[in-house]
Amino acid sequence: MSKKTRTAALRADFTHTFAQEPELVVRAPGRVNLIGEHTDYNDGYVLPIAIDRNVLYAVSMRADRTVRLRAVDFDAQTSFSLDNIAHVERQKWSNYHRGVAVALQEHGLTLPGIDVAFSSNIPIASGLSSSAAIEVGIAVVWQTLTGLDLPRTDLALLCQRAENNFVGVNCGIMDQFISALGQKNAALFIDCRTLDHRAVSIPPGLTVVVMDTAKRRGLADSAYNTRRAECERGVELLKRHLPGIDALRDVPVAEFERYAAKLPENVRKRCRHVVGENQRVLDFVAASERGDTATMGALMNASHVSLRDDYEVSCAELDAMVRAAWNAPGVVGARMTGGGFGGCAVALVQKEQVKAFVARVAPAYEQATGLEPSLYVCQAQAGASVAH
Repeated sequence: MSKKTRTAALRADFTHTFAQEPELVVRAPGRVNLIGEHTDYNDGYVLPIAIDRNVLYAVSMRADRTVRLRAVDFDAQTSFSLDNIAHVERQKWSNYHRGVAVALQEHGLTLPGIDVAFSSNIPIASGLSSSAAIEVGIAVVWQTLTGLDLPRTDLALLCQRAENNFVGVNCGIMDQFISALGQKNAALFIDCRTLDHRAVSIPPGLTVVVMDTAKRRGLADSAYNTRRAECERGVELLKRHLPGIDALRDVPVAEFERYAAKLPENVRKRCRHVVGENQRVLDFVAASERGDTATMGALMNASHVSLRDDYEVSCAELDAMVRAAWNAPGVVGARMTGGGFGGCAVALVQKEQVKAFVARVAPAYEQATGLEPSLYVCQAQAGASVAH
């Protein structure tokens, strides 16, 4: 369904539900991370793009302090008062909106009540950050309706706070940041410590293909928290030898290898991935800017191997998808993307070979796993905005 058709359908649903026309429509994109996985919460580097899969919001402002929400995709509705926001177990999808409202109000902003209908074509639990798009989208709704003076970096941080403190997922900043600040036709290199960022052009002969395994992530949350704790433990132990470090991003590859044997095996493996992945991001950016596609592909492939063997967040389905991509025509490089244990992989493919690539990968993966994948040929999009 085209964006124009989706917008028209959402407007019609809003009008049917709330007996009025929406005042505005806002879009907020999902994302795929080209390289830099599990580095963001280690103060490291990432290189995502905002993709042409998004959450759409149709909204009107109310005269009171009530928020009425309709999730069109679930055919579900709920409401809450901005003066009494509680985390809920029923209609859990609304906790993202509730959390953003809490974070914005704690920041000192005065919010109006709103009527909202929203719909998404970002696959849920696929590693494409549907939750961050929901958060950034509702924040931009309030910002637009009220003219709030809120820089996009601050907006992204408040949405991250909502997910950390209200929803209860201890995510890094990347997902909200790219949904809020994505750039059309470019990746965004982000330093997750300083939030410095800049556009990085992908060589014009390459296309991004997102490959959804159709395996939904099962143990991602508990494993995520475990990995994060293992990284923090690694920093504690490495500080005995490298007292100037505050996070794994401060550890050069050579220094890590010098002291790696002093770490417990699991901690050593987790840290080896993060330290190496940060360097791979820097090397990938440099390779992209000089048009060195062979190096870009080799770095993506190495990233997957590291995530599979050292960080241990891949799974049989992701490995099968990446193998299928590695063996397909036109591939430059491929890797799992997102938190792991299911969800999506990402490939860079020679533009003239994209059709042949898709035609080879989908049946090869289905034969290996019995699952029917979805492949999306993606264009890098701008961050969240009022839709036209």
